[in-house]
Amino acid sequence: MLEALIFVVFPFCMVFAAVSDLLSMTIANRVAVILVVTFAVVAPLTGMDWATFGMHFAAGAAVLAVTFALFALGGMGGGDAKLLAATALYMGMDIQLVQYLVVSAFLGGLLTIAILVFRKSPLSVFVGHNLFLRNLTDAKAGIPYGIALGVGGLITYPQSPLMLWALGRLSGN
Repeated sequence: MLEALIFVVFPFCMVFAAVSDLLSMTIANRVAVILVVTFAVVAPLTGMDWATFGMHFAAGAAVLAVTFALFALGGMGGGDAKLLAATALYMGMDIQLVQYLVVSAFLGGLLTIAILVFRKSPLSVFVGHNLFLRNLTDAKAGIPYGIALGVGGLITYPQSPLMLWALGRLSGN
């Protein structure tokens, strides 16, 4: 049961956040809340010691402080900031957090370039009313960075401490 939560909740939240940001340019607060509450309940049940548990929350707090500052300066959306912080909780104060941030930043850069090129293309005029693409064609809509954060989370999650614990349990280690 515990392994199922580890395998399902985080990936589902990442996919939900990415699709939600694509369709509505928002990431619901409930996504971050579900991630934080699930981690807070599941991590101790995996045998994670309290010092490590605290460092995971320190990672989330550090990322939240930086992303809140970026939000206050207008450089990042509030949903993106909360999603980044909640995801940092799963990665901990370790190399996995750095990997997540680098992968997400790289994907975010590619996404931004692709959307800007797409907005200048003649194709954007024809697909501007499509439910899935309308926000990508609107120059005033911004960039749905939750897509990059969600994909970055999915790419790096298999190396996170909870996932490694769950995989070890299933393999009998």
